[in-house]
Amino acid sequence: MSEEHKQQLKQQLWNIANTLRGKMNADEFRDYILGFIFYKYLSEKMALYANHILQEDGITYDQIDESTEEGQEMLGAIQEEAVEQLGYFLKPSELFHQLAKRGNSQRVGVALETQQPSGYTEDKGAASAFILDDLARILKNIEQSTMGTESEDDFDKLFEDLDLTSTKLGRTEKAKNALIARVLYHLDQIDFQLENTELDVLGDAYEYMIAQFASGAGKKAGEFYTPQEVSMVLAKLVTTGKQKLRSVYDPTCGSGSLLLRVAKEVDEVSAFYGQELNRTTYNLARMNMILHGVHYRKFDIRQEDTLEKPQHLDERFEAIVANPPFSANWSSNQLLLSDDRFSQYGRLAPASKADFAFVQHMVHQLAENGQMACVLPHGVLFRGAAEGHIRRYLIEDQNYLDAVIGLPANIFYGTSIPTCILVLKKCREHPNDILFIDASQQYEKAKNQNNLREEDIDRIVETYRTRSTQDKYSYVARLEEIAENDYNLNIPRYVDTFEEEEPVDLAAVSQELKALRQQMVETDQTIAAFCEELGIDMPF
Repeated sequence: MSEEHKQQLKQQLWNIANTLRGKMNADEFRDYILGFIFYKYLSEKMALYANHILQEDGITYDQIDESTEEGQEMLGAIQEEAVEQLGYFLKPSELFHQLAKRGNSQRVGVALETQQPSGYTEDKGAASAFILDDLARILKNIEQSTMGTESEDDFDKLFEDLDLTSTKLGRTEKAKNALIARVLYHLDQIDFQLENTELDVLGDAYEYMIAQFASGAGKKAGEFYTPQEVSMVLAKLVTTGKQKLRSVYDPTCGSGSLLLRVAKEVDEVSAFYGQELNRTTYNLARMNMILHGVHYRKFDIRQEDTLEKPQHLDERFEAIVANPPFSANWSSNQLLLSDDRFSQYGRLAPASKADFAFVQHMVHQLAENGQMACVLPHGVLFRGAAEGHIRRYLIEDQNYLDAVIGLPANIFYGTSIPTCILVLKKCREHPNDILFIDASQQYEKAKNQNNLREEDIDRIVETYRTRSTQDKYSYVARLEEIAENDYNLNIPRYVDTFEEEEPVDLAAVSQELKALRQQMVETDQTIAAFCEELGIDMPF
């Protein structure tokens, strides 16, 4: 598929999403459209898998007669294999295409309210069948098909955010049905090309959709999405020197996009782990994993508070990436001082700033040969009290801090504050120093927020990997120097970005002033002549 076709698919999906825009806010219509795309994906995946099984029988999945005993026997055999391999099951009558066709049996096409890309046909027909009950039942059946199997946790209540009874879809059942049938119809016209396993076309489009929703969600966006450019930097940092990863973990995984970004930087990731507090975002993360072709046995995403109720404490991870909520509140309960994650530090992060609590948690989960990179607010670099104590312990006692990277302001959705990346390793190749990079001035200014360009990302990563000192950009500081600064990591202490002003030529300035004075005298004389000619007083 060409880049042009990829862009067309993204635009088609976004146009379809906009049919819901006038009915609800961004995070609400996000849940509906992404849920419907996911249902279509599951259906097409099921059909492809079943058709492969049925090749020897010379029939396709949609040709099975569900009303006959023979048909039921075939479905039973296919279900057993599908749940084992795919993790779920759909009957032929439950497939997305069949439901969309039933809901639009008199429809040749439906015009969207938004501008359409090529490929859409107009239609004046109307939906002919009520499908909302069928849709609700099918989504429930997908979840129930996994009951008692390995994939049960991965599909449990996965579609709970698709509230088909919401009045935001329409004031009457007929209006709701018409809107949903319309959306399903247009999604049904799009070929996701799932048979082409070499391309992750749908995965790319899904990521695009998530990013689009994040850009319009304001402060809420930070709950579920890290800008792709920042994700790329984090992923490249933790995969430095690696071709395969045994495991990757994100303790605040949001939509799971950061975990998936890491997978693009290596040949293979054996297992993905994540934890997310927000239920809706947790559902989105599981959908995102499955839709990107990650087998249900290869990911373990849990919903819970990472700091208070960690779900993977027995695991140690080769790569950890995170964009935790900046300066979030947490309990900071003194009982946690007996928790292995925090006990050796002797201090807990403040209740109003959980930044270092997340760092301590990740360090505890990091494997001996692992590497972690996390985005944090600049305050973690210099704030004192408990945070200063924890920062000093990480450097002086554990010697885990490998690099500090300053990012530009206003590159995250919902906040304009400048941020930094901390890179930590338990077995450091350079145990006697810490690399500082000031990338805060390297960006492209956009209308609403700043963006890291490809060259900005490449420079950050290349500087980290070569560990080079560059004038006004990076500096390798000895640990003794860090200690002399009382473990204050504020980047300007180490990377001098001061630009000297050009010396002022006072003689030239004096000559310019003389010339200006002469011009003023001449101008005054001209005005005086005009005033005398007009017979009026001088204005001065």
